[in-house]
Amino acid sequence: MVDSPEAVAMSSRRFVFLDPDGLSAGGWLHVVVEARTGVVYQQQYGGTACRQGQVEGFLVPLFGPDELDALRQLFEKDFRGAGAWNHAWSDDERDELREIVGAVRYWASDGATEEPHVLRLDESRIRETDEAWVRVITPDGPGVLVWFNSD
Repeated sequence: MVDSPEAVAMSSRRFVFLDPDGLSAGGWLHVVVEARTGVVYQQQYGGTACRQGQVEGFLVPLFGPDELDALRQLFEKDFRGAGAWNHAWSDDERDELREIVGAVRYWASDGATEEPHVLRLDESRIRETDEAWVRVITPDGPGVLVWFNSD
């Protein structure tokens, strides 16, 4: 019996759960750039809603302590940590999120030079935005901005 190409692809995939035991210090911020890599990153997100997300791609660690604080303020305090899935974003909320995301620096390299770029909020997928799960556009394509979920 010969396995289908889909079955072979599924069996060769690797799954990486980000912060599986919740014991990280909570100071991390990453983006998973969507790409066919065979590596699927899984993340609990949505505050106390405890949603489970996964995205195939490659992980890029980011440095943005002020932006991480602002994201946590927005989702944990303003939205009370209860998640924001399918939230009807007001113009002010969307502007705030757009500004926070745009302040995060993403370092891209062509192998010879490196330079910082900004992330952009993927407004076409704003309904999927939640605590610790924000769809963004990177210089390398679409991705998901992830961080420690507050629950």
